Amino acid sequence: MNATEPKPTEEILESLADAKSVFIVGCSGCPVGCDVGGEKWVDEMTAAVRGAGKDVTGSALIELLCNKALVGIKLGRIVEQVTAAEAVLVGSCGVGVQAVGNMVARRTVPALNTICLGDYQGLWPGEERCGECGECVLAYTGGLCPITLCAKSLVNGQCGGTGDNGECEVSPDHPCGWKKIYDRLKELGRIDDMRRMIDPRDARKRAIPDAIRRTTRYALEVSEQEDPAPASEE
Repeated sequence: MNATEPKPTEEILESLADAKSVFIVGCSGCPVGCDVGGEKWVDEMTAAVRGAGKDVTGSALIELLCNKALVGIKLGRIVEQVTAAEAVLVGSCGVGVQAVGNMVARRTVPALNTICLGDYQGLWPGEERCGECGECVLAYTGGLCPITLCAKSLVNGQCGGTGDNGECEVSPDHPCGWKKIYDRLKELGRIDDMRRMIDPRDARKRAIPDAIRRTTRYALEVSEQEDPAPASEE
């Protein structure tokens, strides 16, 4: 399970400032387990977005937003509502936000921050990964995570070592993460988001909160991830 916590409503609305219409999609998996998701969350966000003078074109709850196939099927059934929106507000971990962004040709805005669990993640197998930084910036990077896509985890654009063909100098077999972000922003018509300066990451948010360490869920997930004891040679 990925642990999440709500972003301040003011921060969410600021991320949606230039969107006149919004579609809201929530994950009814991990966020519900953290008491920050479900129908209540959708209703609260719908009220907040409408209160800011924006149109809500529709909403959906999907069991596992980290499952792109499921996201594609569920949102494909209401594609008119999704495409009628200028932005999609996503209530999930960073993996789910990226999965939605990879399945719909719309800007995706995170409503939650993903809390560090020491890299113990329960998620559907796919290319999306979340850095659990506690300060999700996917609203300004085209729904692609710079922490996990960039080998150096840069948050304000590519370094000077990107190759002529957009390859990463650290891993030449992989494309530059910021080249991917640039291409996505260009597709969305949001190149100006590259001009936004993202504050340095607060490294303290990468520490596992004491409140999480004390939960049974955390203890169970850590024990499940540990390697089993070696078999006796006797």
